[in-house]
Order: sequence, then C-alpha cells, then structure tokens
Amino acid sequence: MKIMFISDIHGMAATLRQALTHADNLQIDRLVILGDVLYHGPRNGVPDLYDPQQVVELLNERKEQIIAVRGNCDAEVDQMLLQFPIMADYSELIVNDRRFFLTHGHLWNENRMPDIPAGSVLAHGHTHIAMLKGLPSGVTIFNPGSISLPKNMLIRTFGFYDGANLSIRNLADGEIINI
Repeated sequence: MKIMFISDIHGMAATLRQALTHADNLQIDRLVILGDVLYHGPRNGVPDLYDPQQVVELLNERKEQIIAVRGNCDAEVDQMLLQFPIMADYSELIVNDRRFFLTHGHLWNENRMPDIPAGSVLAHGHTHIAMLKGLPSGVTIFNPGSISLPKNMLIRTFGFYDGANLSIRNLADGEIINI
C-alpha cells in the first residue's frame, strides 16, 4: 500500500494541487491528512494562495482515499463542507504489520507520546517542520512538514510510504529530502 502524508494545508489550493499531482504520479492508495485543512490560523496571516473553497472541492473529489485527523485550526464548520471525517484527534492505520498513529501534533508528539508499541510510527504535523527519526523506544517520529507554510527548511514538503520505507519529499519536484 502506498500512502501520501500531508499536513498543514491551511486553505492553500495551489500547493494542494501540487501535492495531488505527486499523489497521482506515485499512484497512492491512501491520502493521510494530518490536520489544519482549511483555516490559516490567526498567527499565520492570510496566505497569498488562500482558497479554502477550492481545497474543499479538490479533497471531496478524493474522499474515498482520505484518512484525516483534526488539527488545532480545524473546526466543526469545516466538517460541514468536507465529505470525509476530520474531527477525530487521532486515528490508527496498520499497513504490512506496521502501525501508524495519526494525529496533528498539538496533543501528541515526541514530547507527549501516546501509548504505542515499539515499531510504531507516530505521524504528526503541526510544527510545519519535516522530521523522520527513530527514538530509543523503537518508535519512529514522522512529520511530513507543511505543503503550504513551511518553517525551518523553507521548502514545502510531504511524506510518502511506499509499503516498506518512509520518506520526506520536496513538494516542488517530488524528490526525497535527506533529513
């Protein structure tokens, strides 16, 4: 199973379109959205490419592929527009005996770990900083970064699981980034 991980869209349709083009090229089976779908949040200001209505249309077209969790900027009014659930604080996905704990990152993260076994992946967004690292506990921390408002690396990124390996990829060209 091939899975694309995106987070922190914040209503930017142009960057979502780029991500969905990569999703098609990579022939993904699932699109995991780790929160902050439509609203940009009061700290970010209104992005130049802000178009939440277009984001709704683009995502609703793929509703059967999507697994999503609630971000700190997501609200019940957003759920009224989206045709797939986004209001859960976490979800779990098991692929090829690998457990993914999916969350936004404002509730669970490396500093506040959920109770998950060794070999699991804690996949979260929220920080807008891409990360892929193993912990001594045997848990992997996986943050795809942000496709819209990146911090730290200053490039937009997404995550990809090919059925065996996790990677962070540059949104501009889809190439793997070594972190």
